[in-house]
Amino acid sequence: MPDVEVELVLRSRRVITPEGTRAATVAVAGGRVVVVGPYDAVVPAGARLEDFGDDVVMPGLVDTHVHVNDPGRTEWEGFWTATRAAAAGGITTLLDMPLNSLPPTTTVGHLAVKQEVARSKAHIDVGFWGGAIPSNVKDLRPLHDAGVFGFKCFLSPSGVEEFPELDQEQLARSMAEISGFGGLLIVHAEDPHHLAAAPQRSGPRYADFLASRPRDAENTAIEGLISHAQRLGARVHVLHLSSSDALPLIAAAKRNGVAVTVESCPHFLTLTAEEVPDGATEFKCCPPIREAANQDALWQGLADGTIDCIVSDHSPCTTDLKTPDFTSAWGGISSLQLGLPAIWTEARRRGHTLDDVVRWMAKAPAELAGLSTKGAIEAGRDADFAVLAPDETFTVDPAELHHRNQVTAYAGKTLYGVVRSTWLRGERIVENGNLAAPTGRLLERNN
Repeated sequence: MPDVEVELVLRSRRVITPEGTRAATVAVAGGRVVVVGPYDAVVPAGARLEDFGDDVVMPGLVDTHVHVNDPGRTEWEGFWTATRAAAAGGITTLLDMPLNSLPPTTTVGHLAVKQEVARSKAHIDVGFWGGAIPSNVKDLRPLHDAGVFGFKCFLSPSGVEEFPELDQEQLARSMAEISGFGGLLIVHAEDPHHLAAAPQRSGPRYADFLASRPRDAENTAIEGLISHAQRLGARVHVLHLSSSDALPLIAAAKRNGVAVTVESCPHFLTLTAEEVPDGATEFKCCPPIREAANQDALWQGLADGTIDCIVSDHSPCTTDLKTPDFTSAWGGISSLQLGLPAIWTEARRRGHTLDDVVRWMAKAPAELAGLSTKGAIEAGRDADFAVLAPDETFTVDPAELHHRNQVTAYAGKTLYGVVRSTWLRGERIVENGNLAAPTGRLLERNN
């Protein structure tokens, strides 16, 4: 053990480290991991030992795609409820999206408003994306300097009037500005022309809604995004990939040295169009949940590294906005508390390991955001952990979720993976579903 005064030692027969899963002890001092040692290492005098037996100790998950909606639409979610749900699901760091709150995070002043609201409510660590809209190119560098982790834009209407989409000229202008200071642009990539040309039929039929958001809309938008990024030497990230048809484009771009990364989401990887009942708008999101064959290809994209990470795109709303009409219902899946067990359930069925899940849901999102102290259990990292009973199951009861509104596409599903406890910088913040007082910090880029 190191010379520093170790305060806490976690022991398990299954600790997930960058070198793989092994029996180990993890020594913590000052909120950081100081050493990952042998399972039978001597516990220093004065240190508290937590022995988890066969339960898995993994790094706290990092979710870089969360719509907290606070302030302004706090009845949809809010920092208090969102961070409680995240903590209960084994997430120790989240990045808040710049829209659906009022004001949106498109100026330094708006960022300060959001930070002040979040400061006393965060049960986990919270950072912020900025927004790129047609009118705020001049605000991008100041937001970067104020510590946002990058900038989100839409290529088709966002659904809220205060966050308009970028056309191709505006996209290139914003991308050039962001590239000039080494920033990251993250993109909701659906082409508006393909969406406008698709059949639009209102009503409860999921097949009609699926037809209204064709794969070509994603494929064309991603192709254009890659072209701009290659020309400008920019870093870009494709949000919530739904269309597996885009995978060859993305793989080729990566081979050609384009700085493009890609995420997908639990709902695309665990739910299928074939199982969505008509009128069940808790399944509505944009881009949409697609067919089982498409899902198989997305998993292959994860396996071969074309898709880098899995994040929630938690986009909640009040129950009344989930009308039975797929055209008028708010689009968004609530999954913040359930992402880990949902993905683990499907991953284990497909022959993947918890090491894979950690790579997709902790390591890669931390790397995307430049969070160098998050996403792994190794010396120097924050002592952020999730303790998981991977072989235990539970059935999703919406009433037991910490989300402000208990609307979920996972209701009634039996999932593998029970989060026993969650730890933030060496302090237990969740134990068997019970949460401690909020101790999360507000994060800035490179912090």
